[in-house]
Amino acid sequence: MCLYICIYTHIYISYNADMAEENKTLMTEFVITGLTDLPEFQIPLFLLFLVIYLITMLGNIGLIVLVWMDSRLHIPMYIFLSSLAFSDALTSSSVTPKMLVNFLTKNKITSLSECIAQFYFFGASASTECFLLAAMAYDRYAAICNPLLYPVKMSNRLCRQLVIASYTLGFLNLMIHVGLLFRLTFCKSNIIHHFFCEILLLFRISCTDPSLNSLVVFICSFTLNSFTIMTILVSYILVLLAIMRIKSEQGRSKVFSTCSAHLFSVSLFYGTLIIMYVFPESDTTNNQNIICSLFYTVIIPLLNPFIYSLRNKEVLRTLRKIIIKN
Repeated sequence: MCLYICIYTHIYISYNADMAEENKTLMTEFVITGLTDLPEFQIPLFLLFLVIYLITMLGNIGLIVLVWMDSRLHIPMYIFLSSLAFSDALTSSSVTPKMLVNFLTKNKITSLSECIAQFYFFGASASTECFLLAAMAYDRYAAICNPLLYPVKMSNRLCRQLVIASYTLGFLNLMIHVGLLFRLTFCKSNIIHHFFCEILLLFRISCTDPSLNSLVVFICSFTLNSFTIMTILVSYILVLLAIMRIKSEQGRSKVFSTCSAHLFSVSLFYGTLIIMYVFPESDTTNNQNIICSLFYTVIIPLLNPFIYSLRNKEVLRTLRKIIIKN
């Protein structure tokens, strides 16, 4: 509570100080340059990302519908998967539609309110995904390492509480950053060299000192990533140790294959987030930052439903049953 009071007190003082500044034209609209400004690439890129977006939404929403329709999938593992699918769909929908529009129009102007809204929903869904991945790792640990105690350690009630907590903490985390954005004024430039309203680029074009904003982004990102990464690492280390004790080579390879796919997705997601938000002042170029952003805004939401679901026999069985029935 004290942290919130201090932050918002600072916002109020800074806001009044900035309003007292004279002879500055404040920017309320921004130009998103996008992935490229070459006309010959606009249509091919539009078609490429349109297909990716449609597959992403089909995969994630389809998974949610499958889990909802089959009562046998109303257990923690699949509740977590459907919650992750909703988070991925929100991440993709907060960024990709605007990017698609910019491919087809010369007017790439975005208002400040649209910019903040886009960053809020993207950041909230990404933060939520971090907490969900940690909860899913604990769920796999409980299921593989303590199968007899699994119904006690991970009940449906606890699963729902973890999902609600993940979304609540994810959206509250972004409220801090959005609140601090209102202390900034923009008068240097209104050009954002990116394909969406990336908060770190807003700091660069601000004519108000963004040091407090950058510090809060670092603290929140470092704390969130440290907690969730440690939970995931400890859980999967214990899972891998349990796998090594499985006597059946076929059973061991099956479980290891599933866990390795999950770890690949998690590593890709956290690796790009850490590069962008925990070490934002690294020597990476703007093009490298755009590539990193593409991974956690476009590629990972596309891959997750296939990595987590199409390797799952229960999900495939439900999908086949629905296809045959219809």
